[in-house]
Amino acid sequence: MEEAVSIPGPGISLEGRLSVGAAPGGAVITHPHPLFGGTMANNVVLTAVRALAARGMSVLRFNFRGVGRSTGTYGGGLEEAEDVAAALEFLKSRTPGPLYVIGYSFGAAVASRALIQGLSADGAILIAPPIAFMDLSFLPRVPGLRLIVAGDRDELCPLPSLKALMAERQALPGEKPAEIRGIGGADHFFSAGEAELFQVLRDFPW
Repeated sequence: MEEAVSIPGPGISLEGRLSVGAAPGGAVITHPHPLFGGTMANNVVLTAVRALAARGMSVLRFNFRGVGRSTGTYGGGLEEAEDVAAALEFLKSRTPGPLYVIGYSFGAAVASRALIQGLSADGAILIAPPIAFMDLSFLPRVPGLRLIVAGDRDELCPLPSLKALMAERQALPGEKPAEIRGIGGADHFFSAGEAELFQVLRDFPW
């Protein structure tokens, strides 16, 4: 069951929903682009919440600054990286690790940027990072990246382009290679791929 929470950030307060699971581990889930209607109530975000809850994990979803009841204003995807850090710090105070970050679309880009900047998470999953819409040339360097999921009809995250980009990745010693999973028939919004996305997130071996 989720509870409404207020997450303190740098000069702002973020609206969130937290569910505490019985199993160890938890994840922060980030939502798609605020300027295109993205919120923590997005269908993909909610699918991720259900999948992790099915694993018994704790889950924190939240609205980026300027969205819903979160204070502040849109930060161009740069200041939002601070929101991810604030959310992960909040989750750390509520549940034991390991703790992960799962980002969808714009949220995948922001989560990746936060990890590049030193965010300390135990792993990350990206869902449909919008490589055809934003400059995400840094994706191969994202630390702790375990999995990227995208639909095979996603024009904002074309699978061939994604695979070509991630071919540049050089895993750190002892780190598992980042896996790429394609979901048949799904576009960027996963209107036809929620069930399979749920299964992937529920069953993926961290």
